[in-house]
Amino acid sequence: MRVVTAAQMRAYDRWTIEHGTPGAVLMERAGAGVVRVLREHFGRRGPVVVCCGKGNNGGDGFVVARLLARAKVPVEVWLVGRPEEVRGDAALMLRKWKGRTETVTDASRLPALRQRLAGAAVVVDALLGTGLDKPVAGLMAEVVDAITMALRPVLAVDVPSGLSADSGRPLGVAVQANVTATFGLAKLGQVLHPGVQHCGALEVVDIGIPEAAFAADPPWGVVLDADMVANSLPPRRPEDHKGTFGHVLIVAGSRGKTGAALLAAEACTRSGAGLTTLAVPAALQPVVEGHVPEAMTEPLADGPDGTAALGEPAAVDRLLASRTAVVCGPGLGLNQATRALVAHLVRGCRAPLVLDADGLNAVAGTALLRERPGPTIVTPHPGEMSRLLGSPTADVQADRVAAARGLARRDGVVVVLKGARTLIADPDGRLAICPAGNPGMASGGMGDALSGILGALLAQHVPAFDAACLGVFVHAAAADAQAEQGGQVGLVASDVIRAIRPTLAALQGGPPFDLDDDGLGDEDD
Repeated sequence: MRVVTAAQMRAYDRWTIEHGTPGAVLMERAGAGVVRVLREHFGRRGPVVVCCGKGNNGGDGFVVARLLARAKVPVEVWLVGRPEEVRGDAALMLRKWKGRTETVTDASRLPALRQRLAGAAVVVDALLGTGLDKPVAGLMAEVVDAITMALRPVLAVDVPSGLSADSGRPLGVAVQANVTATFGLAKLGQVLHPGVQHCGALEVVDIGIPEAAFAADPPWGVVLDADMVANSLPPRRPEDHKGTFGHVLIVAGSRGKTGAALLAAEACTRSGAGLTTLAVPAALQPVVEGHVPEAMTEPLADGPDGTAALGEPAAVDRLLASRTAVVCGPGLGLNQATRALVAHLVRGCRAPLVLDADGLNAVAGTALLRERPGPTIVTPHPGEMSRLLGSPTADVQADRVAAARGLARRDGVVVVLKGARTLIADPDGRLAICPAGNPGMASGGMGDALSGILGALLAQHVPAFDAACLGVFVHAAAADAQAEQGGQVGLVASDVIRAIRPTLAALQGGPPFDLDDDGLGDEDD
């Protein structure tokens, strides 16, 4: 599913109109699409109360009402404003609606509206569209609240009224819809939290925007699905061997955090790497030896308090020389000795690199990522992202898309911004959104497992952006499969690692569990 900003969608609409399709025709198609979605989700139940604003969103609502009335479904229209205030194509659709239009022009009309909403089988929200750029206030906010308080099934037209189509955050107040019928392409705010909850089931309605309309400003966002990421999986041929699938070096671990290193190593072996070497402080090598039987170990120079140090740079260079991919950071600790090790590795590693956890903290506030000689994936959670950008965590969370794309562009890296609906951004501006995953993943070690998965995919020569998309999806889908079997509470990274193989097998062939249950409807044909 491709996703766009509100401005992009308006540009596509404008291009379509300028190339011969009148706006009124697009509005008719939109209204017809909403009616199809309404029937699919709610049947032919009535009465339907259509709440309309004065703009084009309201125009779509007038079309919905007309088509429902034509189909003998009891329907009534409530306009927030006066009929003479409706303009353009919306005014034409209001004239074509032959039924009665109730108006809400002041608070005195709210009790009557609330009464009608309470008796509705379905409420159609056609108040405010994707152009909203300021908080909903006054009478309109009271109407939105009335829809919410009615506790009736709600179908939103294009976007739930009051929801930012770009950020997914309510602008003041926002309608809570059961279903949203959006036009042309999904909007960013509809596939991000908290917009996902406000939209309910999202159905994309084709209104006839031609592919040529996208040429000037192609959609740069996608929602990942199983078919999309499966194409990134490298095939396995009979003549392949360990060397074909690469050798991953994992630089990780410190006293008290050897588990992070072991989780990354096991996830790496389970994700198809031909060989895995785990490099840990020399004093800890005996501790980790044999815990992942398939992984080899190498000693790093001992730093203070059980951490790793740079030691002799040539020794680190020898470790890097023959590796196909490198993972750095899980459980590494953070002091001057480890910072020197990370800095040397970041500058000197020509192989694809995954930088996570303390590896990220070591480069925060520096230009080291911009000095990288090879492809790089960074995997920050919001706190780590704030340190990398030098901005408060609240600012990162307020616009996660801008944060991810901004860091990717600034430092020339692929960014995996972890969280609900993890984002993957690359330096060219592409953005992927992972719909899989669940709150059970909020436990220690999940990020370490993800780093190991990503390292293995890079070692198998999957390009960095594709590896990030595939790795994030596999990690989240494996967690969903485990949560479905045993619940979210108590879900741990080791559970997810055990599910990596069947998840990859599902992507390659015949799913033992559903990888496509993303809560999004299919695009309307």
